[in-house]
Amino acid sequence: MNTQSIYMHWAKTRPKVKYDLALSGILNLPFAELEARIEDLDLNGDNAYGYRPLVDALAAHSQVARESVVTISGGTSMANHLAMAAVLEHGDEVLIEEPTYEPILATAEYFGARIKRFPRSFANRFGVDVNELEKQITPHTRLIVLTNLHNPSSVQIHEGTLRKIGAIARETGARVLVDEVYLEAMFEAAPRSAVHIGPEFIATTSLTKGYGLSGLRCGWILATPEVAQQMRLLHDVFGAVGPQPSERLSVVALEKLPKFIARAKRILESNRAVLNEFLESREELQVVRTGSGTTSFPRLLKGKVEDLCTLLHEKHDTAVVPGRFFESPQHFRIGMCAEPELFNEGVKRLGKALDEL
Repeated sequence: MNTQSIYMHWAKTRPKVKYDLALSGILNLPFAELEARIEDLDLNGDNAYGYRPLVDALAAHSQVARESVVTISGGTSMANHLAMAAVLEHGDEVLIEEPTYEPILATAEYFGARIKRFPRSFANRFGVDVNELEKQITPHTRLIVLTNLHNPSSVQIHEGTLRKIGAIARETGARVLVDEVYLEAMFEAAPRSAVHIGPEFIATTSLTKGYGLSGLRCGWILATPEVAQQMRLLHDVFGAVGPQPSERLSVVALEKLPKFIARAKRILESNRAVLNEFLESREELQVVRTGSGTTSFPRLLKGKVEDLCTLLHEKHDTAVVPGRFFESPQHFRIGMCAEPELFNEGVKRLGKALDEL
């Protein structure tokens, strides 16, 4: 087996640039701003199936019972891995949105799933066409996989659509896995998690994207208590117990979340205004506008995205994410997560590169 994520390899090994428009998570928070005390830390403690203060804090954050929370020390990616491992057998049929975040596909391939797709097309403003999804489902479908907010476009799936998808899943005994990590970046305006809609839903998320807390690697899964317990026992095979210092610091972070939300809003509101003004001025770009999320996914009408990315890197010390990682080679993803002064200059350089292209 040679399953790998080509996107993650690119993300980890790409050259560093000063003007980074490829960031999809809020600029990393300096440790000093966490204001943690030495008394907040310990190397050891009782966290056999999750550090209890962290589980309780996440349950309150998600408005679910603590029995429905599974803590994961590998962020949303590991949460997606564990969720799929718990509900899939080799050869099971899985329906996955298209385009989507490439590691989701890689994970399903790793588990030997038979993958089918349903469209979230640019022509449909990256929305989910429930009728098209229903055409793909069969009695063999065991899982439907979505991202909400959509990665890469930041388009939201509203609860009415999720309810229809849940009803379709129930008819065939399938489950619905919703990666909600970018929903966190809606902050107080975020709707409730999909797990509140029905027992067929499983949600994954983390602190990594919306708050600048990527280094904590604090992820979690929300599911019915029965499915959550199945995941905890399965995680004994993968991760045993989480790292105590990270779990304790995550509790500190959750207690101070309003402070980090204010910081994230400052960054996103400034950068979104700059990006919207830029997109208005570029005839060679088409985009589905969103008012939330950390990313935008323009389509390039003239020239090649790969040439644009090369020009940005080699001449302008700037980066965006090529759309080939999202099955959309004429698109590129812009993250609105850098420090506003650097983001503003990066957008100017993107404009120069487009002019030169």
